[in-house]
Amino acid sequence: MNSFFKKVYKVVRKVPFGRVTSYGSIASFLGDPRAARVVGWAMNNSHNLKNFPAHRVVNRNGLLTGKNHFKGTNLMEQLLINEGISIKNDQIINFDDFFWDPSMEL
Repeated sequence: MNSFFKKVYKVVRKVPFGRVTSYGSIASFLGDPRAARVVGWAMNNSHNLKNFPAHRVVNRNGLLTGKNHFKGTNLMEQLLINEGISIKNDQIINFDDFFWDPSMEL
């Protein structure tokens, strides 16, 4: 596993229950604001990690763009709903209320 992916996973593990962050905010926190796509690749490769909150990473607009990489049709959405986050049409309602910025918290 490459070292950037490991750094991504370390940040994602710190996203609090009931909160979400974005690919771009993780990339910026790690020092490369143009690496949001690489963060996405890391997330696509994270599904074999145990107890890993990949469902808490969405795009900058709160869209569940990674949902197709989860087992089951609506698993990502259901995991977020279980944490108290409302979803409509694959988008988090009131996204700013649930957004967690790693640069402000770590």
